Amino acid sequence: MYGTPHIVSDVMSQTVASVGRGASFKVIVEMMHDWGVSALPVLEGEGRVVGVVSEADLLPTEELRDSPGEGYALLRRPADVVKAGAVTAGDLMSSPAITIRANATLAQAARIMAHEKVKRLPVVDESGLLEGIISRADLLKVFLRDDQDIAHEIRRDVVSLLFPRTSSAIQVDVHDGVATLTGKVRDTALVPVAARLVRAVEGVVDVDFDLTRESAVR
Repeated sequence: MYGTPHIVSDVMSQTVASVGRGASFKVIVEMMHDWGVSALPVLEGEGRVVGVVSEADLLPTEELRDSPGEGYALLRRPADVVKAGAVTAGDLMSSPAITIRANATLAQAARIMAHEKVKRLPVVDESGLLEGIISRADLLKVFLRDDQDIAHEIRRDVVSLLFPRTSSAIQVDVHDGVATLTGKVRDTALVPVAARLVRAVEGVVDVDFDLTRESAVR
């Protein structure tokens, strides 16, 4: 597709802050602060992702430290009790890590993040080695596409395919990501199909149609 980042590798960050299993609690906190992130992949060996340590994994320790008199009663889950006494990334991390491949679509990445309730995903190769990381903010980059690029893709990949005989009579305008299609078509039954396809074009925020049936030739 014309100028469209459709897969994870197009928008992921290749420079990734990460830690080893033996990284201390303090080192983890310092790295999160320095890099401005809320989670870090945990690596072993040549860079295989074995887990992710996030701010949520660190909170049980802080909760216990803040109210030592109440002890472990504050920690509702058994896993929190374990993590409250942990001092290394290997003990604190959530494992196995939820990861994604570089050739996955952005839609797949978004679904995984929503289903797993995570803000970022380590990107790994077939061996599980870290290649990059993709965040929710990265997924929103598609909405930075130029309106003219979006309009070009709609004309080429939707209008010309669904309405080949009348494509020249259909005008496509895109403003701030909102696509508007006006003109006449021979088969209005295809308009709902066009609506779905246009909405699937990355960078499209909304769609407005004013397509009417072409008058029959007498």
